[in-house]
Amino acid sequence: MSSRHLLRSVAMQSLYEWDFESSLVKDDHCKEKFNKNELDKIVKNNIKEYSAGIENNDFVVELINGVFQNMQKIDALLKKFAPEWPIEQIMIIDRNILRLGIYELMFSKRKDVPAKVAINESIELAKTFGGRSSGKFVNGVLGSLYKEMEKK
Repeated sequence: MSSRHLLRSVAMQSLYEWDFESSLVKDDHCKEKFNKNELDKIVKNNIKEYSAGIENNDFVVELINGVFQNMQKIDALLKKFAPEWPIEQIMIIDRNILRLGIYELMFSKRKDVPAKVAINESIELAKTFGGRSSGKFVNGVLGSLYKEMEKK
């Protein structure tokens, strides 16, 4: 497994944990706990736990910060390209894999990751961590987004 793939996995697991924990909180006052600071704590713990052998974890932080800063725009694109699925009904794991994929396709400032690589990485994460049809679902959503990007 490449280090970038591992770091994407750490980012996805961190987003999943943050999203899952925040979905359990019903009290709006307590939801404030699940802000960026809480996400940063989760990321720090997951980096230590899952990527101990990798010296430079900046890629995880870049992905997490990018997804967090663009969450509203990313979720709007997710709603647009998966219109049959209300965002709350998409499996948490698939939702966060898609958030990472959409971030890398649309908002990442790095030019060294081609769109097809970002899509393939997302599909691999979905196959590894998601359900039986997660890979196809992620491929369909990101593929539709990519086709629209190509038109422009």
